[in-house]
Amino acid sequence: MNSGKSEEPGVTAWLVQRPSWPMQAATAILLLVVIFEAYRRSGTDGMDNAFVVRAAHRFLDGGSPYSDRRFLYLPSSVLAAVPEALLPTVLLRLLVPAVTTALVLTGWWCALRIFEVPGRSRLGILVSAGLAFFAPFRSLVLLGNWTAACAAALPCALLLITRSRWTAAGAVVGVAIALKPMLIPFALIFLFARRPRALAAAAVIPAVGSVAAAITMPNPTFFFSRTLPFLLHGQDQFARPFDASLIAVLPRLGVPPGVALVVAAAAAGGGVWCAWRRWSGAGIGGTSRAERLRLVETGAMLMLSAFLVSRPSFEHYALVVLPTLLASAVVQDSVVRTPWFWLALVPQVPVIQWPLLVPVTRRAFKDAAMLCGLAVVLAWRCLRGRRVLVPEQGGAAEARAAGSRAAF
Repeated sequence: MNSGKSEEPGVTAWLVQRPSWPMQAATAILLLVVIFEAYRRSGTDGMDNAFVVRAAHRFLDGGSPYSDRRFLYLPSSVLAAVPEALLPTVLLRLLVPAVTTALVLTGWWCALRIFEVPGRSRLGILVSAGLAFFAPFRSLVLLGNWTAACAAALPCALLLITRSRWTAAGAVVGVAIALKPMLIPFALIFLFARRPRALAAAAVIPAVGSVAAAITMPNPTFFFSRTLPFLLHGQDQFARPFDASLIAVLPRLGVPPGVALVVAAAAAGGGVWCAWRRWSGAGIGGTSRAERLRLVETGAMLMLSAFLVSRPSFEHYALVVLPTLLASAVVQDSVVRTPWFWLALVPQVPVIQWPLLVPVTRRAFKDAAMLCGLAVVLAWRCLRGRRVLVPEQGGAAEARAAGSRAAF
């Protein structure tokens, strides 16, 4: 008997089983500690969420939200922040880290359901517990950054796609873009799949929301005259040291800015090509989970490609792609089952003090190493995809490209 073949179901079966109650309780306690620590350490002035709330306050007072250059989102996000602006500060200090944690966990649950894994499985609980020790997650909860909405939206959109609800997935992506324009690169998957209605939903929702908000606020053109130039120049001296994009990191290592731009653009372009290659090839093994793995890895590759070249690019951006990749651990050929994937995450283990990188202003090098490592490992995986026979429900098999409309 093939020992490897008999071992594989055992690994997957162990991951999908329900864990013990003490293990679930310990996980809940760890996450509550993270929330309490964020509540204890942060006032609203120290959180990214505060920039959006202050923009909403200015909007309610009749001013322009873009009078502060650090408000970097679309006008539609101002309207979304108005309910927060009406809440007392004391309540926000507790509510923001709690909601941020809940959004990340929601994305993790959706990621698990993509591969039909129960949320209360060993895999679900182990990763949830591990988040408490993962620096990007702790940073995201402390800052209250709206990246959490994208961390929930991307797995949700992929879950809808696996159920052939492409237009609904486009709507989810559109709402996420309206809150924070991070998932714009992910919309390319609708082009890959030739789903114009899903792409239209992803584009129309933030466009309509932003136009509606811009009509009601003074000087909406500040977004183009102040915010965009501020972003394109790498923000200010406070945020620039934390930017992990290649455009920001390479010049700090002595690379000329022009060369850094070319390298970053080439890396991003290569990543998009790898994503297309992964989409065009069928899921290895021809199973339902293999097809879903192809979808997940295509979406993750698109986002990681953008993180390499976008400004800014911070450590917590990894939480947008990691949930779906980690959930794919139940698939035999998943990139998560390679040691290289975990080596890419080692820089984010907070207990390790890296030589020359102890000052907080140098953490961008660790973040860039993680994002680049994940991109390289996933690109290698994408290039290994190949066309196979995909069995139909009736048991017969026919040659079919997984990138076709019939795949999901």
